[in-house]
Amino acid sequence: MRRGRRALFGQRARRRWLHLILGGALFMPYWLVGTLVAGPIADGGTMFTGSPAVQFGAYAVGLPLAALTALFPLTRPMSVAAARALCGVAPGRFAEGPARGRDAKARTVAWFTLHLGTGALVSGASLALPPFALAVAALPFSTELRTSEIGRFWHLDGPWLAWAGLPLGLLMLLGLAAAAAGTGALLAAAAPRLLGPSPTDRLAAAERRAAELAVRNRLARELHDSVGHALSAVTLQAGAARRVLDSGAADLGFVREALTAIEDTTRRTVGELDAVLGLLRSGEDDGELSAPGLDALDALVRGAGPAVELTVRGDLAAVPDAVSREAYRIVQEGLTNAVRHARGEKVTARIALSGDELEISMENPLTGTAPVARPDGGRGLRGIAERARLLGGTAGAGPQDGRWLLSARLPVGAAGTLGPAETAGAAGTPETAGAAGTPGTAGAVGAAETAGAAGTPETAGAAGTPGRAGAAGAAETAGTAAPTGPNAPAGGAR
Repeated sequence: MRRGRRALFGQRARRRWLHLILGGALFMPYWLVGTLVAGPIADGGTMFTGSPAVQFGAYAVGLPLAALTALFPLTRPMSVAAARALCGVAPGRFAEGPARGRDAKARTVAWFTLHLGTGALVSGASLALPPFALAVAALPFSTELRTSEIGRFWHLDGPWLAWAGLPLGLLMLLGLAAAAAGTGALLAAAAPRLLGPSPTDRLAAAERRAAELAVRNRLARELHDSVGHALSAVTLQAGAARRVLDSGAADLGFVREALTAIEDTTRRTVGELDAVLGLLRSGEDDGELSAPGLDALDALVRGAGPAVELTVRGDLAAVPDAVSREAYRIVQEGLTNAVRHARGEKVTARIALSGDELEISMENPLTGTAPVARPDGGRGLRGIAERARLLGGTAGAGPQDGRWLLSARLPVGAAGTLGPAETAGAAGTPETAGAAGTPGTAGAVGAAETAGAAGTPETAGAAGTPGRAGAAGAAETAGTAAPTGPNAPAGGAR
């Protein structure tokens, strides 16, 4: 009993009934035009006559007119919005946007015609039947009604037969509710088939999702580079200053330089963060943010300390800007981890431009220290792989003969012509405007950014010794021009 009442008068049934009435309201202009055609044919009748011939003739003329207007681009979005809100169908089963292609347009025409056609019938019944049913149900209580056309038509003008009008009127109302519920259920069942996505719609939706994910990944890399580098550099510089003060040495110059580096880093990072968040606010996905290139390598290596040996072959000025920015980021990631975890061991970096390929390799000894896992798993090597893949190149890292080797190969031909949305987004962030190891500032601010800071399996490679908590001191971030002094930690920047 409760299930039947819910099926006829529940919220879903009422919404579907409203959806049918909406279809009837939309059909009214077509019906009015139909009366102008059907009226003269049906013995000069008009819309104000009660002639069934005029009424149904106008209905028959109006349906083809509704089908023609369903070809307009806005028809499907409008129909989808109404069906999604009122038919009780899962939103994901509907197509988005105007219909494209012959099949999608044909299905939209079928849905619009079906909605308006059934809606017109149910709306007409909803307007006409309730007053009639109430009048029939009131026959036992009104002599005037029993002697009227209603009572005589149904042969309910007798004193006892009139009582049959009460259940008959209620059955009429119940039948109207059942017809509306059944018609609404049929429309809801047809909605996914007629308004669902076609193969073209699915392809377009997949392309939109891929573009949205690309933008999200790009912004994530931007925030990771900007905020992650800055927080890491601030932490390391503050830790180095604290250790100097705890040691009792009166090297106030070292502490002053560390605090200056923290101040400069945080001030610059505020601007960088605002630039990245500006992309989120504006919704732009093709903006280009400035970033250093391979011309800033010397400063990056100087900031990494004396344990780094850089070898360059070829004219790096010939490398396209997009590739140069990505290559700088890759070197920064690998060098930061290697210097942080090698603990003064020699780090060898080689960059060679040969033909249409730029090769980057870095290696440092493995010390065998157990890794310290990061909760998020790190992003360093994954970021390197993403940067290389965006340019059509490859990157890999792993132990080899007692050493950790990081290598990347980047094409410098067609890959160098990629637009900013494809490449500059991955690496073109302004957070490394100071990443060139500006003296006294945490330029690369990237020790933890390499995700080797915590030594997860992803970053164990780049980190040299997986998961090493890292040598204390300012030199723990490659590209950070750490304060120098007699108490500076081993491997500190020059």
